[in-house]
Parts: sequence; C-alpha cells; structure tokens
Amino acid sequence: MTSSSQPHRDVKILFTSAFPAPFIEDDLKALSAAYDVRALTGHGVRQALRIFFNVFRSDLLFCWFGSVYAGVGVFASRIAGIPSIIIVGGVDAAKDADLQYGIWLSTWRAKFVRYAFRRATHVLVVDPSLSEPARTLAGYDGANIRYVPTGYDPEYWRPMGEKEREVLTVAVVREAKNLRRKGIDVLIDAARRVPEIPFTVIGVTPEIVRFLEVPENMTFVAPIPRQEILPYYQRAKVYAQPSRREGLPNALCEAMLAGCIPVVSDVNGNPTAAGDTGFVISPGDGEKLAAGILRAIMLGDEESARARSRIVSLFPQQGRVAELRRLIESSVQ
Repeated sequence: MTSSSQPHRDVKILFTSAFPAPFIEDDLKALSAAYDVRALTGHGVRQALRIFFNVFRSDLLFCWFGSVYAGVGVFASRIAGIPSIIIVGGVDAAKDADLQYGIWLSTWRAKFVRYAFRRATHVLVVDPSLSEPARTLAGYDGANIRYVPTGYDPEYWRPMGEKEREVLTVAVVREAKNLRRKGIDVLIDAARRVPEIPFTVIGVTPEIVRFLEVPENMTFVAPIPRQEILPYYQRAKVYAQPSRREGLPNALCEAMLAGCIPVVSDVNGNPTAAGDTGFVISPGDGEKLAAGILRAIMLGDEESARARSRIVSLFPQQGRVAELRRLIESSVQ
C-alpha cells in the first residue's frame, strides 16, 4: 500500500459519468495527474456495457453521481474484486415529487442506486445535508458514507476591478421543470421588487426564457463556457442562489471567491458555503430575497473579502485532491 503523498501511477482507474460538467472535469484532471485514468462519459445501454467490461481492466472504479451506471459498475467491481467510489452530488440523494427532482422518483433506477450505495467501498457526499437522505433512501446504515466537499482554485476564481451594484445568478436550466428547483421564479419576483438594481441570470436556455415574464431590470444570458463566466463574477456585487434544492453549488463558491456577497436560500449546501457571510433566507420567498439583496448591495469591500476568505479556507482544491488520493491509496492493495 502506498502513501497518499506518493500516488501510485500504475493504479488503473475507471472514471465514469453520464455527462460532462466542469466539476467532473476538475476531478478527472486531478486524478489523471496521479494515476492511469480511463474516462467513460455517456449514457444508454452502450455506456452501461462499456462500464461493465472496462471494470475488469481496472484497479478502482470512480463514479460521479449515484446512477444506473454506478449500479452496473459497482456490480462488476464486486465480481472483479476491486474497490469503488461514488460521488453523490444532489440529484442522487433526492426524491422530491413536487419539484420533479431526484433519481429516486424512478422505481427501476432507484434499485440500481440502492445497490450501488450499499455495495460501494466509499460513497462521498459533497455536502453533509446529503448524507442522511442517501442513507435513508438506500435503506442501510450508511457506514461507507463520508463528507468530501468539492474544491476550488482561488488563483483562477479571483476578484478584479471595482464591483458594480448588480446581482448575478448562474443556473443551468435546460428543462422548464428545473426553473422552480433553481428558484428562478423567486428571483424574478425579487427583481420586480427592486427595479433599480440590475439582475443577470446565466444558464437558462432561450427556449425557456421566452415563456417567462421578465422584468426590465433582468437580463438572461444563454449557457456559456465556464471560463467566460469569470468576468461576470468579478463585476457583480451580489450573487443570489435562491434554489429550493442543491448539492454544494459550484457557481456559488466560485462567485464568492471572486468577491461576490452571497444571498442564498437556506437549503442543502447553500448555507454550508455562505456561512456567516452575506445573508441566508427562507426558500421560496421573493420578498425576503429582495430584502437580503438590498442589504448586501450596501455592504462594503470587507464583506466581499470575507466571502472570498471563507471559500479559500474551507474548500481548497488541493484539500479535495489530497483526500481523494488518500482514499484511493488506502483502497487499492
């Protein structure tokens, strides 16, 4: 067994995800720097078969999100006698019929996720609030669940220039059902209450925006590459995260690193990230969201600095990488 300070380059890791995402790419890049990593991204029967057969050419299985594919992979890993790690991000620890959110709403998919959670070597949640739902939904003691937050690069996500009296929200919404989960309806309500403050929302597709009643002080920007979001973070004084469900929101942490003051709903990882900086408000309340935004806009540069310092100290990218490597090294014989 090797030390976590000396990653074993000969370890072959099968890294799987159903779709590409910046936070998934961060883990893939970090692990590829230390190990022999084969990445499989996709969905459908072909993806499931690729995962199953590639497990037998690997020393460890690493799955982003509990899913059908994680279930298939963990099943194969048990046959192959190799360890497995599943990252739980939010949708895989939810069963919310009102918001139409959570893989557990599907009876047949739930069977795969239940098996994966129960049989995986490690189940890593990105926020403590996901531990209990994961344990309860899977119906077991959750002894293999541990909290390992995502991490962020403070050298890239950094402030620059003077802040403007502007509110920013980043929410990837490609299906109308996700508008309420991301709290876009609440944000629109809040924007109407403070017409003197401009709001920018990045990530909602134009096909969905055209059906919204958008106030004049609100601008929607279609989904853009991650690297193009940084100037928006650097310009906005306030970052609003009015979600009704979350994991540990990457955009919120990135915005805080860029000096945005957070105004967030009191759900899942929002208060974990915001802590005692900015304002934490009740979910679904446009009036309280507007009031929090008005108070945040009036705060000075010292609050922006506090927001950045919190993410730098609590969610360092190198901390996540070190913990993932430690778990991998301790799992692979």
